[in-house]
Amino acid sequence: MYAAVGLSYNDSKKSLIHSRLAPRIQKLGLSGFAEYVGILEDESEAAEFQMAVDLLTTNETYFFREPKHYDLLQQELPNFPDKAALKVWSAASSFGDEAYSTAMLLSDLQVSGRIGPNWSIVATDISHRVLLSAKEAVFPEDRLRAVTPDRLRRYCLRGEGESAGQVMMQDKIRSRVQFGQLNLCKPFGGLGPFDVIFLRNVLIYFDPPTKVDVVDRVLELLKPGGLFFLGTAEGRVPCKTPLQTVIPGAFRKVG
Repeated sequence: MYAAVGLSYNDSKKSLIHSRLAPRIQKLGLSGFAEYVGILEDESEAAEFQMAVDLLTTNETYFFREPKHYDLLQQELPNFPDKAALKVWSAASSFGDEAYSTAMLLSDLQVSGRIGPNWSIVATDISHRVLLSAKEAVFPEDRLRAVTPDRLRRYCLRGEGESAGQVMMQDKIRSRVQFGQLNLCKPFGGLGPFDVIFLRNVLIYFDPPTKVDVVDRVLELLKPGGLFFLGTAEGRVPCKTPLQTVIPGAFRKVG
């Protein structure tokens, strides 16, 4: 796992790994973890390796998580030099809650004339399974608990009948987000530069040297003066790139 995708787990995470993988091992009818590791080490079992990555890295997420970050964007983006064509990267997008939340906000700013119409959002994740779900853009209602009634009306479709309790993003939001699979621990190209980058709640999976490598590699794609977001609880940014703290979890690239 570490060599392939940079995942690093110390002994304290043993119970987490057990709880995430044990049901899968049982479902496959295997004798235990040793047999499952044998499958993961078999290069012909790439699909199962991806399944294990999905199970170990998928966490709970919801729309407009850490609302002060979105308040900051609403305040700052109209002052950006490239506000006519803002580019945002959700670098560990999971099921797309973060990317679609940002799309709602940017659409609001566009409608009010505070930014231009040519904004775009790129959303990447290592998990193929969550990306497929994100592209479908259908979510349980509870995940949108922080979305205002006005935004729900303008940007979402509520399910009826068998789809009751589900919410789908309207095409005008879905079409603004481009999803793709990306391993943050490997060199990547063809992206950016971006005005805003989210890298929230993913560094917990990496050891200290990998964190620095990942953050600096990501920040290469952030324009000088651009905004960079970590999870508020993640604290200090592990990187060599000069950053200025704006609010907890939000930083501006210096230069």
